[in-house]
Amino acid sequence: MKWRGRRGSANVEDRRGMGGKGLAVGGGLGGLIIVLIVTLLGGNPGDLIGGMGESDQQAPYEETQKEKEDAEFVSVVLADTEDVWTEIFEEQGLTYKEPKLVLYSGSVQSACGTAGSSVGPFYCPGDQKLYIDLSFYQELQDKFDAPGDFAMAYVIAHEVGHHVQTLLGKTEEIHSLRSKLSETEYNKYQVRFELQADYYAGVWANHAQDMNVLEKGDLEEALNAASGVGDDTLQKKSQGYVVPESFTHGTSEQRKRWFYKGFQNGTIKGGDTFKAKEL
Repeated sequence: MKWRGRRGSANVEDRRGMGGKGLAVGGGLGGLIIVLIVTLLGGNPGDLIGGMGESDQQAPYEETQKEKEDAEFVSVVLADTEDVWTEIFEEQGLTYKEPKLVLYSGSVQSACGTAGSSVGPFYCPGDQKLYIDLSFYQELQDKFDAPGDFAMAYVIAHEVGHHVQTLLGKTEEIHSLRSKLSETEYNKYQVRFELQADYYAGVWANHAQDMNVLEKGDLEEALNAASGVGDDTLQKKSQGYVVPESFTHGTSEQRKRWFYKGFQNGTIKGGDTFKAKEL
C-alpha cells in the first residue's frame, strides 16, 4: 500500500506505556464486547481481566523505529477510512462521526473494560474508539500467516466497519437480541454482524483502489488475513476440530467472500448480511 508521505489522521490517541486499570465487563456493553473483542481472533474472555490491578506506568514510552513506522501507517489508513466513509455517508444524507484510534501496549482501559493485547485489535461502541497494540502487526504474520501491510489495513478497516455499524444503529440492534436468544441463536446473528464489518472493510478497499494507493498483491494480503481469522481456521489451530455452533465471526471462506463482495461493489448497498439467504 502506498502510504509513506501521505496524510495521517488527527484522531490517534497514544496511550502506549500507560497500561490498563480497572474493569468494566459485565452487563450492558460488557456482554457485547466479550463477543466483539475476544472472538475476533479466537481469544479467551479471561484475557479481558489480564490488566486488572495494574498501576499506570509513568515512564515515557520509547518506541522502536519499526513501531514508529507502524504507528504512522495505521494513522494513514485511519485517515483514508475517514475520507471514504465521510463521502459515503454524505451520499446517504448522513454525517459521519470519525472514531478515535487508541495505540496501547500490554493492556488498556476502554469504556468496555480492561483488555490485554492478546485479544487483538478491537472496537468499543461505548466510547466509539478503536484499540490497537502495534505488536499485532507482527502477530498477523507469525501467528495467522498473513504478512503484508494491507493485511493490517484490512484489520483496521474491519474495526472501522464496526464503527459504521454503531453509527447506523446496527450494533445496538444486535445487542438488544442478546437477552432474548439462546447463545447458539445469538451466535448466528453475531456471525452476520461480523461479516457485515468485513463487507464494509471491502467497500473501503474499493475506494482505496480508486485513490490509486493499492499496490500489486495488496488485495491478496487482505483476503489472506480475512481467511486467517476465520472461526474454522482458528478453532482447528487451537483445538484441532471445529464447532460450528460456536462460530461468532464466520468461516474463512465467508469472511473472504464478504470482504471481496464489498470490494467489488464499493457501496454500502449490498452489505445487508442479515437479509442474505446464504452467507
